[in-house]
Amino acid sequence: MPRAAALLHPLRLRILDLLREPDSAAGVARRLRIPRQKVNYHVRELARTSFLERAGQRRRRNMIERRYRTTAQGYILSPELLGKLGLALPQAEDAFSAAYLLGFLALAQSELGQATREAAQQNKRLATLSATSELRFESAEQRAKFAAELRRVVLETVGRYASPYTRDDGSPGNGRPYRLILGCYPIPPKSKEHGAL
Repeated sequence: MPRAAALLHPLRLRILDLLREPDSAAGVARRLRIPRQKVNYHVRELARTSFLERAGQRRRRNMIERRYRTTAQGYILSPELLGKLGLALPQAEDAFSAAYLLGFLALAQSELGQATREAAQQNKRLATLSATSELRFESAEQRAKFAAELRRVVLETVGRYASPYTRDDGSPGNGRPYRLILGCYPIPPKSKEHGAL
């Protein structure tokens, strides 16, 4: 949790964004027009928690400035870090609710993170598949028909091409287990990429 907590300060998120390209704390302070000491404190904390790494140094006037850059181009907060505050699936029983979908997405993020780490430790490539589409519904009736047909087609495809997850006696089936999640949600109207709905 201490490492995740390092990201909770809004200024630190701005610093990480600016340090995608190497710069010094003083350089970031100049760009943000805030005191260097303030930025320096947050840069040290981000470096201590491995969100920033050293990227050389440069001479500026009579001083030598240490330069830093982010250790990744993006970060994902694992749901486990939220502990009891995370959304558990049993709390969301309505399969058509946003809470239910968020619960499954949190589960997928957690499981995929763990599987990625395990694959990396074994120097293996993690086999996944994904698909995304943007669509519109003009009515609740149209959306309901789409959901019913999509469910039917997906279950039919799973039955035709996948092995059973469990045998009749409840024991695991053959092969590596996978989790398939299909979700659909309204794109927020203020999304810069998609504009208003």
